Amino acid sequence: MSRTLIITNDFPPRAGGIESFVHELARRRPQGSVLVYCSSPAAADHRAAPDFDLLQPFPIVRDAAQVLLPTPRVARRARVIAELEDCDSVLYGAAAPLGLVAAGLRPLVRRQVALTHGHETGWTVVPGASAALRRIGDNVDTVTYLGEYTRRRLARSLSPAAAARMRRLAPGVDTERFRPGCGGERVRERLGLGSRPVVVCVSRMVPRKGQDTLVRAWPRVLADVPDAVLLFVGDGPYAAKLRSAAQGLDSVRFTGPVPAAELPAHYDAGDVFAMPCRTRRGGLDVEGLGMVYLEASATGLPVVAGASGGAPDAVLEGETGHVVDGSVPGPTARALIRLLKDPDRAALMGARGREWVSDEWSWGRTLERLDGLLSGA
Repeated sequence: MSRTLIITNDFPPRAGGIESFVHELARRRPQGSVLVYCSSPAAADHRAAPDFDLLQPFPIVRDAAQVLLPTPRVARRARVIAELEDCDSVLYGAAAPLGLVAAGLRPLVRRQVALTHGHETGWTVVPGASAALRRIGDNVDTVTYLGEYTRRRLARSLSPAAAARMRRLAPGVDTERFRPGCGGERVRERLGLGSRPVVVCVSRMVPRKGQDTLVRAWPRVLADVPDAVLLFVGDGPYAAKLRSAAQGLDSVRFTGPVPAAELPAHYDAGDVFAMPCRTRRGGLDVEGLGMVYLEASATGLPVVAGASGGAPDAVLEGETGHVVDGSVPGPTARALIRLLKDPDRAALMGARGREWVSDEWSWGRTLERLDGLLSGA
């Protein structure tokens, strides 16, 4: 059996979208085909899940460092692990910076694949980081991308040959977990929402996500749909400012942090999903894709997405939802009003979204693509 060494800084028990993506790829590979070499978790993460490594169906080699860098020491250790464990392919959990060790591993392995997650698009405008991406692209077999936006941006930093070898590989959506009827009624009952129209936003609370735009748009929505509720699910450094901005709006609710197992039910509690994200810091802070839109679509909700980075790649405009300018509240308010006042159309868009996600964004499709990249097929 071929064996893949995953080299990564982004791995549980640390929480995050990249960590979840890399972990799911490892967990879903055939038994005995994966070995992970990664950094040590922070003390708080280790205390939260002290037995995490022992519970995985694959071996994990933890480096003493909390951040792996492409130093000679790390490169030597990666080569030793690959040779001892008879690995014939390498998967970098994030292309930069660890993909810089690829040249040294080339004599030992047949295939090397470097994942990108969207934030690397900001590096393409920074000369040193852009040069590093070019070196990585030249030394691996494939650099992956999430969607068309990230492909175009990353290709600017890659050589023409490396850009031609790029392939799409995005996280999959578990359509058995995220589905209509997966617990939304219980959430509505617990929160006292009854049968009121609900706009739900499931996301980490940071300025880029545009939750403040939703708060600014909400009085306009209430003017047309007075019984509507805006439900924020999640937490983050922007939470206090959002709560302050929403003071006096009784129909804006905050759940705070929610366990991952309960997230599908919170999507299902909504009638419309909205996260009007926007690009910040001159393009350095940009949405790579937006898995929340795909999870919402899988749950049967129409979505309102912001026109930031790769977010439009997660929406079929006019079919599964709408893409709006998230920097101002007017477009968001108008899109929400249209969907809330036409529930039949909203339901059709939700059904189309679930169909699209099942066909194009399933984990089965993602794993097929990864198998082809690692085998060279």
